Amino acid sequence: MIIVLVLVTLSLLAVMVVAISYWAVEVKSRNKRYGNVDDVPYNRVALVLGTNPLTPSGRPNYYFKYRIDACVELYRVGKVSKFLLSGDNSTKNYDEPQYMKDALMEHGIPESDIVLDYAGFRTLDSVVRCKDIFGQESVTIVSQGFHNARAVCLASWYGVDAIGFDAKDIKHSRTYLFFGVGREALARTKMYVDIIVGKKPKFLGEKIEI
Repeated sequence: MIIVLVLVTLSLLAVMVVAISYWAVEVKSRNKRYGNVDDVPYNRVALVLGTNPLTPSGRPNYYFKYRIDACVELYRVGKVSKFLLSGDNSTKNYDEPQYMKDALMEHGIPESDIVLDYAGFRTLDSVVRCKDIFGQESVTIVSQGFHNARAVCLASWYGVDAIGFDAKDIKHSRTYLFFGVGREALARTKMYVDIIVGKKPKFLGEKIEI
């Protein structure tokens, strides 16, 4: 009986920690995210967080598509001038930054306004490298709202003055419930753990000028 009580207590504590982490990120990012492009303050550089253009089943990934659409919208109305595309390129056959670059260029964004970060393996890596490698202390982060909330909080902690432009989301679907609620709740908890332990990016390296 005591073992059961201990397990129940630990489970409740874990749920509370996850819930508080999720809520804290929402509150801290609330005034730093924008859904209307007309309201977005100008930043020279947009940090675009990577994802795969295809789902595991081989279908178009609308998270990817809507992030690209958001980038094009920012650029065309003059809210950003350069893009730092940060994503996973851990294998020769998987290259998120290049996928994003190809998509932006298909929309008419000149190559001269695109910089690639091949070591954005996770959001923390992308945010820290944005400052430490690419020298950006003020950026507009582009991703879906649930992701931007965490990215903006991370940026603030690591000394980057960041705002988020929320790309269109995929709500009312099982995908959104998994990524936007379930997985994100755990990711926000992990974010606070990383901050507490002083987590560093997997790679840093030489500085690159944008």
